[in-house]
Amino acid sequence: MAATPDYRQRFLFEYANVRGEVIHLGGALRAVLERRSYPAPVARLLGEAMAASGLLSAVLKFSGTLILQLQGKGPLTLLVASASHDRDLRAVARYGEDVPPGAAEPLERVTGGGHLAITIDPDDSRERYQGIVTLEQTSLAECVDAYFAQSEQLPTRVWLACDGRSAAGLLLQRLPGHDHGDPDAWNRAEQLGSTITGRELLELGTGEVVRRLFHEETIRLFEPEPMRFHCHCSRERLGNVIVGLGEDEAQDILATQGMLEAECDFCGKAYRFDAVDLRQLFARGGTGGAGSTRH
Repeated sequence: MAATPDYRQRFLFEYANVRGEVIHLGGALRAVLERRSYPAPVARLLGEAMAASGLLSAVLKFSGTLILQLQGKGPLTLLVASASHDRDLRAVARYGEDVPPGAAEPLERVTGGGHLAITIDPDDSRERYQGIVTLEQTSLAECVDAYFAQSEQLPTRVWLACDGRSAAGLLLQRLPGHDHGDPDAWNRAEQLGSTITGRELLELGTGEVVRRLFHEETIRLFEPEPMRFHCHCSRERLGNVIVGLGEDEAQDILATQGMLEAECDFCGKAYRFDAVDLRQLFARGGTGGAGSTRH
């Protein structure tokens, strides 16, 4: 296995225009699941979504975040997983009481349909990019594949696995440019990738996965990159949520409760705002220098 329990590792086909990524998550997934008691199917999807966002964010060439969002119409109403350019992960899900009991339920039974949105959100002034596909496939990995097929980006395949304690994933992508005299390389890589099992993804390190799948290819394996759970919430961001409520509603809550509290959905950190804080918030249209963080 790799030297770190939570990592992402890249590999390249030396004589073909194909690259790959493998991700393994242990502690990062547990950090998410320990914050709430999720039913088994939701916990599995959370792990797969974290692995998928970590894999897809490997293509970010700028400071920003990749956000994967499932909007369901059934038991699972919302799932959000994000990965930043510096390999920080976080995730959260919302669901009703009618989540099916099986740990390996098909995606449609858990979500009741809906859509998958993948958003690239730069930290600078560049515009966000978002692509959306319907949840018509049997698994999250197949929905991600459909997103790439629909968006006409580089041909990409993804395989995901989660057992409720750890999560893993494999990404293969055909790179632009010439085929190094091997026009069948992408088809061959895709077919070999499809033979990987969920158990192998969870139990084998990147080197073993590469040897298992591509032992007849010449592969360059890069050093693993550590991944971690880390929430980027702040008093400023939560203050902007309060501003979004409107001053009248915020003042009504303050009059009833004596204090207005905003809690981060991802990490549970609470930020409290008093009457002075609210005056500063709405005077500036945002948090500005309102108060200090209290949690």
